[in-house]
Amino acid sequence: MFGCCIPRDQSKQTNKMINEALERDKKEMHVESKLLLLGAGESGKSTVVKQMKIIFNENGYTTDECLRFKPVIFSNTIQSMLAILQAMNRLQISFANPIRQVCEIFGKTNET
Repeated sequence: MFGCCIPRDQSKQTNKMINEALERDKKEMHVESKLLLLGAGESGKSTVVKQMKIIFNENGYTTDECLRFKPVIFSNTIQSMLAILQAMNRLQISFANPIRQVCEIFGKTNET
């Protein structure tokens, strides 16, 4: 039509390619994890990122080594989250979202 539209079969093919790319991206994002590193300046946030790059690089650790470190990393992450939640409780900082109440309860447990 007047050279301003693409042919129907080409349009369908382009649409199919876009949908496939969107589906691939959706699957990739589903398995992607994000971790927010908080801390004062010079507290080692950049060092952690650099170490993660070393660990997951081709020349980094083997799969078996990564699996052995996994429980330690999870434990450290949970302990850090617990420390933040307990500090929020002590400082009487509440969550903006009421759904986070479970986190608040978790932060009150195991305090000594």
